[in-house]
Amino acid sequence: MLPRLAVGWSPDHRALRILDQRHLPGAEVIRDLVTLDEVIDAIRTLAVRGAPAIGVAAAIGLVVALEQESEGRGLRAREVLAGYAERLIAARPTAVNLSWAVNRLLAVAGGASDDGLLGALRADAEAIRAEDVAMCDAIGRFGLELIPDGARVLTHCNAGSLATAGIGTALAPVHLAHGQGRRVHVYADETRPLRQGARLTAWELQRAGIPVTVLPDGAAASLLRSGAVDLVIVGADRITANGDVANKVGTYGVALAARAHGIPFYVAAPWSTIDPATATGADIEIEHRHADELGDLPVGARVWNPAFDVTPRDLISGYLTDRGFVKPPFSGATGV
Repeated sequence: MLPRLAVGWSPDHRALRILDQRHLPGAEVIRDLVTLDEVIDAIRTLAVRGAPAIGVAAAIGLVVALEQESEGRGLRAREVLAGYAERLIAARPTAVNLSWAVNRLLAVAGGASDDGLLGALRADAEAIRAEDVAMCDAIGRFGLELIPDGARVLTHCNAGSLATAGIGTALAPVHLAHGQGRRVHVYADETRPLRQGARLTAWELQRAGIPVTVLPDGAAASLLRSGAVDLVIVGADRITANGDVANKVGTYGVALAARAHGIPFYVAAPWSTIDPATATGADIEIEHRHADELGDLPVGARVWNPAFDVTPRDLISGYLTDRGFVKPPFSGATGV
């Protein structure tokens, strides 16, 4: 059984509904968000997380916040739209799906009348959500060839159903393979400092009945050397034009170890995560998190706490998207 929906509309379609991932695995807390401040706080604090889920949350959250602020008046909504969009995009700068979703709604707004503005934005936010579900299914289907019966997969962070509106990106082929009766075992890096692998990936896979083993991040290289892993699949928060990939910090180290031990390393992400406007990984703005996430530290100790790192394209065996397997360089609308 997959976990309940991580992000979407509330039943009355008047709020953004999320499964607050800060409380997992101990409790399943559902929250309905209606103000821009609530949506931004949820994104910043990782109550909702994962690049595709953040994009969906931003789209739905922007619409419901505009509707509340404007009381349904299109002209008032247009007056505050640009400011709302700017604040949302700034909430987490590295994941490209956030700015992609917001800019897509801004483009829709540019072609809508004042009277039709809120309806047009609402329809496109729903389209973004539905497309995310279909994207996950497509990645799963295209990636099934990577998951034969008996496959042993290592992943980092969480790129499953909790990170999307559907069945996930990196874990989508795993879920579909399991559904077809194939035996698959997942090794999940703990993913310090917020332990998304231990708290979220393990919880999700256990609920789905998929065997999972959690390991400390520092043990990944030894596990890969041991011969216990057939392939690595991770998600992505941004893929640049040349094929460099920003993902949860620690991904780069896993990629290096996989290369050293001859293990294929795949990146699974929606097409919307490809950012042809960013040339290389060196051009990505990397979000840095607060020192508190690292736990108790000696007074005065300095902290370097990047949320993401960049894996160079030469360490990546393949890019799995909802359009199938693709190769860099990526540019323009066609990308390949």
